[in-house]
Amino acid sequence: MDNATIWEWVGYLASVVVAISLMMSNIKKLRWWNLIGAALFVAYGVAIGAYPVALVNFFIVLIDTYYLVKLYREADSPAS
Repeated sequence: MDNATIWEWVGYLASVVVAISLMMSNIKKLRWWNLIGAALFVAYGVAIGAYPVALVNFFIVLIDTYYLVKLYREADSPAS
């Protein structure tokens, strides 16, 4: 299997993971799955030289990370 084929499969995997994330009803699970899919797309985009793909998915990774931190902090804080 050549290098191009491996990265093509990473792109397919990223697509499947993002699609799975969109089927989640639990927001934490959605964010985690989406974060993984976006991170795979960052790797894929960089590997094939598709920097706009890598850039937008890096931004999505940051967004998912922000909201996950926020969700976990809210869960840990005592109720007012």
